[in-house]
Amino acid sequence: MQTHFIELTNDKKNWGKFLLIRFDNEYEYKSQITNNSLLREVGWNPRNIIIFDLQTGEGARFTPPGCAKADLEKHQIWVCPMFEPFLNWLYEQNVTKLTELPSMLNIPSAEFAISGYRRPGPKKDGEVARH
Repeated sequence: MQTHFIELTNDKKNWGKFLLIRFDNEYEYKSQITNNSLLREVGWNPRNIIIFDLQTGEGARFTPPGCAKADLEKHQIWVCPMFEPFLNWLYEQNVTKLTELPSMLNIPSAEFAISGYRRPGPKKDGEVARH
């Protein structure tokens, strides 16, 4: 398993703290039921990265490249204000080796916010949007 910590700031206004995880040898584990790779059986692939927001304690599986806004709406996890700017940045990087990514980033253009949020997620059929 590969792991890597990345901290992110927007000129020291907000501070994001993230843990990135990617399975490697774990793909060799065989399901006791199917005798196939358990991770592959449930839809994982080597491009997947688990990203934990260390401040909120929540995370999800992401597959770079992608659309940060749509992915956060899909997962509906509680995130700090820096998660979306971080995910946008990550989706533009070569993520082949997580440990080659920087441990500290400054994205001055990231909007300041007082607190984190949980996206409401996509509307279901017949549901009215809440604001």
